[in-house]
Amino acid sequence: MTFRKIILSIAVGVISTAAVAQVKGDDDGILAQRAASRDKAAIDTAVNGWWTASMKNHDLRIAWWREARFGCFIHWGVYSVPGGEWNGKKVEGYAEHLMRKEKISRQEYAQKLIQHFNPVHFDADAWVKMIRDAGMRYLIITAKHHDGVAMYPTAIGDYSIGQSPFKQDPMAALSAACKKYGIRFGFYYSHAFDWEHPDAPGNDWDYNNPGGDKNLHGGGNWYDVHPELLPKAVRYVNEKSIPQIQELLRKYHPDILWFDTPHKLPLSENIRILEAIRAVDKNVVVNGRLARTGNISFGDYKNTSDRPAEFYPVTGDWEAIPTTNESYGYSRYDSSHKPVSFFIRLMAKAAAKGGNLLMNIGPEGDGTIDPRDTVILHGIGAWMQQNGESIYGTTATPLPAQPWGESTRKGNKLYLHVFQWGNPLYVGGLYGKVENAYLLASKQPVNVTRVNPKDLNIVLPETAPDSINSVIVLEMKEMKGDSVRVLDTRRLTNVLRAFDATQHSKGFSFGDGKKAAYYVQGWKNMDQHLSWKIRTTRDAIFNIGIKYATDLPPGNAYEIRIGKNVINAEVKSARKTEIVTQALQDIRLPAGEYEITIKPTRISGQELMKLFEITMQPK
Repeated sequence: MTFRKIILSIAVGVISTAAVAQVKGDDDGILAQRAASRDKAAIDTAVNGWWTASMKNHDLRIAWWREARFGCFIHWGVYSVPGGEWNGKKVEGYAEHLMRKEKISRQEYAQKLIQHFNPVHFDADAWVKMIRDAGMRYLIITAKHHDGVAMYPTAIGDYSIGQSPFKQDPMAALSAACKKYGIRFGFYYSHAFDWEHPDAPGNDWDYNNPGGDKNLHGGGNWYDVHPELLPKAVRYVNEKSIPQIQELLRKYHPDILWFDTPHKLPLSENIRILEAIRAVDKNVVVNGRLARTGNISFGDYKNTSDRPAEFYPVTGDWEAIPTTNESYGYSRYDSSHKPVSFFIRLMAKAAAKGGNLLMNIGPEGDGTIDPRDTVILHGIGAWMQQNGESIYGTTATPLPAQPWGESTRKGNKLYLHVFQWGNPLYVGGLYGKVENAYLLASKQPVNVTRVNPKDLNIVLPETAPDSINSVIVLEMKEMKGDSVRVLDTRRLTNVLRAFDATQHSKGFSFGDGKKAAYYVQGWKNMDQHLSWKIRTTRDAIFNIGIKYATDLPPGNAYEIRIGKNVINAEVKSARKTEIVTQALQDIRLPAGEYEITIKPTRISGQELMKLFEITMQPK
């Protein structure tokens, strides 16, 4: 069977299975058949034609993106002027969702925001220079967000900043500045969610439209439950979405397009939009949130979660989108800005797993970069100036998880990102001869000793060159990593994240990776369990701890096995938003190799728990 036939059969199978699973009666069955037929036809056309042809130059198209590793996301719109405030009161949540949160009419939004938008401090050159100096290699800005406002003088429709006192084209200015500073340029475009167009999904306060908070006409499945409404949304796609996207391509020639919320439209429409993009530009990179099934991402790379703290396993090319605080658009009230150290370490974590980081900032409505964001950008830039080599163009590490930090690879160089400095640095699970070893920032040599065929000791200077992330370079003709992680037996807490565990039996799924959701969930059956392979280099005592979330009453229980040690414990009840961190007991482990397993012994609710991690603290 050919590659494209395999993909087609898998994709159709996923659609058919999902549709059948929702069938409750004859009417539902007919609707499911229509949905499956509609999406199957779109997939068939794509896989047997234009999409498969477009993927022939995929590696060439995405080469610059793989090299870049670090980019800047910019959410900037007329919503940036109120900055999370409306009629004198604070509006909770994403500031860019102001129109939806406050149910502002299309006309009032235009009168109070668009017609007064005049960012007198906007300076494209200063923006892009700051982004360049932060070490970012590509820029993506909102050309149209969900509010439907085109942030450029569009020829399609009247809902744009062309109706404002601001008589510049900020997209043209940013595109030119990016060319000047060697930055790749692109757009975020909300293709499926539009609150101004009378035929688009989303606005259910001005119009009787599906896709909004009221869950009208069948809620999230509206196009299957009420297929007679689909021609209305198709009209929006034909009149606004596709024409504006093609306008952006022809007018600005972007390097990348970024899409979101594809679930507001059926898969068939999302695929059709991608086809319209490829008809104009075969080289523009398209992110993975435009069109995807459970088995096929029709874009050029996959997108993981928003605002992540940790990363679940992803194969292939992927990108995560943290933001400096908790809003994407500028919010005058949101001061939850993370420290510079968070982003420097997050970037290393992403690169260690083969992914990109697209970090968001939200400029103010007058065109000023938020000073709180400026501090973060400067801090990252100072680190990248010294250590960018360990990020740009790197691939996923061959090493198992290390207790002291992360690692990345580029050709014959292995970069050790040391978060926890201490002597000696024990590198576990690395085969091969080290030809040269030095600190990246200063090029100061460090002494490397091979302890055994799998492990190295590195003698470090007494003081870390960088308190956040000091990078050591190992140059090796050949390097190979072991699959078993080595525990620190002296001072560092060994964190065994559920994201890194081997899953046994089906049913597990991942949380999205946010600070309160980097867990494995769906633990419903007694035969499901997780395991990690570990090794200790000497006899040691560890205090075993666990971190999980649950909103279930008491009744669930589990066991942790490590060698001859068996720990039995009950899952503590907790509030829905509470995370349980619990010390269990001490165990002694002789030097050797072990498998740690955690299994349920009693499940009385919907699931055992949502497991974040098991910790092993040496004593």
